[in-house]
Amino acid sequence: MANDGPFNSGPTGGGPAAGRIFEDLARVAGGALGAAGGLKADAEALMRTQAAKLIEEFDLVRREDFEAARTMAANARAGQEQAEAALAALEARVAALEVKMASAKGSE
Repeated sequence: MANDGPFNSGPTGGGPAAGRIFEDLARVAGGALGAAGGLKADAEALMRTQAAKLIEEFDLVRREDFEAARTMAANARAGQEQAEAALAALEARVAALEVKMASAKGSE
């Protein structure tokens, strides 16, 4: 008979054996996907570890440390500009006092 076999055991073309085969296939596929997910997590962890080793080996700076150094440099630059302005003002006062003293000496 043409309908004999595990996939064609009834008038609808399926049967208990076909259902079990599909269940087994679904279970195997689910297990394979779970294993693939585990492999992905392991690969990501390995890549992170290798990247951390490379960062240390090449003596690279972390972003937070770089930003802190940038902020300190900007503050130092601003402080230097203030000091230069104060020095220029003092130099102008000294020059004015020298002129005043020179003119006072000349009028004696």
